[in-house]
Amino acid sequence: MKKYDFDEIIERRGTDCEKWDGLEDTFGSRDLTPLWVADMDFKAPSEIIDALRDRVEHGIFGYTRYPDSWYDAFRDWVGKRHGWEIEKDWITHSPGIVTAMGLSLMAFTEPGDKVVIQPPVYHHFEEEIRLNARTPLTSPLKYENGRFTMDLEDLEKKLDGARMMILCNPHNPAGRVWTEEELRAVADLCVEHDVVLVSDEIHCDVIYKGHVHRPIATVSPEIKEKCAVFMAPSKTFNIAGFKASAVVIPNEKLREKFNSVLDSVHVGGGSCMSIPAFEAAYRHGGPWLDELLDYLEGSLDMIEEFLTREIPSVKLVRPEGTYVPLVDFRALSMSPEELHEFLINAGVAMNSGAMFGKGGEGFARLNIATPRSILQEGLKKIASAVRSLS
Repeated sequence: MKKYDFDEIIERRGTDCEKWDGLEDTFGSRDLTPLWVADMDFKAPSEIIDALRDRVEHGIFGYTRYPDSWYDAFRDWVGKRHGWEIEKDWITHSPGIVTAMGLSLMAFTEPGDKVVIQPPVYHHFEEEIRLNARTPLTSPLKYENGRFTMDLEDLEKKLDGARMMILCNPHNPAGRVWTEEELRAVADLCVEHDVVLVSDEIHCDVIYKGHVHRPIATVSPEIKEKCAVFMAPSKTFNIAGFKASAVVIPNEKLREKFNSVLDSVHVGGGSCMSIPAFEAAYRHGGPWLDELLDYLEGSLDMIEEFLTREIPSVKLVRPEGTYVPLVDFRALSMSPEELHEFLINAGVAMNSGAMFGKGGEGFARLNIATPRSILQEGLKKIASAVRSLS
């Protein structure tokens, strides 16, 4: 028997949420079905809400430290879910993953240094590299037979002379959960070329049947000493607004460099609300997540069936992980700008695939973490617009 109702419609308008209240600013219209922004339209687990209620009712919201229980909750979760035994001393903090990325660039590289990324990839990767006066080097993924893969030959060329690589594992928006073989190949190349490997693993808990997330630090003893891993409960449990993440850096010298930058910009302190939310998520969120994953897989099945039946020219890039897969609109032969306008005119807000870099053209990113009735509404609008083209 299911305990959680992911079909419930919860009104988010008027809460200053980006996904709903930001439609007009971003897309020029409020009258759109919002299927963008990587947060969910589902209520967070009740245990998180209860922990926050208890904290609010205490009534004092002063400076807050990270307690031992915060570290223990994170270590227990990652150990049980992902088989990675993390030592407490390896763990440091950041308000968020993008912040951690910027801090890592400042800690591990110098202005002008080359940093490798694999587009189409989360757009803040390249943005942070440029904002920090570093040089992005792109090693685009290959798209064949409905699946993205790494171009390891090209990656090796790009790593030669680079100082850092930012890996997305699982990959947003390609939806890949990289295999141990793929990760080992990347790790070996980074070790060979003396490149620090920073791994964004924020989507690591949203993994579908038949796939296993492997933290990059676990694939070889050598890469463990040359990597930083970013994890957070924000995507998993829909608490991104709390801005809390864990940064795991096993190598002491790298960790000291990171913490030095963290201290210099004074963003290492705890938040009196994010700490109990973070801890409650990892302590008690497992049953909620298990049901969520079943629901999301059912939604993926529904999307594929709908597209096959109604608009077979449009394809879902079936994800192995994450809840923000790409949809392949390339058969419509539109430029990125034309596709973006087409979807807005259809009444749907989706992220343009082109915003994620080379290889994203002709795709759009779909957020499936919403009640199926909202997904169906968006899909019907798209189908109607596609049929009107013929």
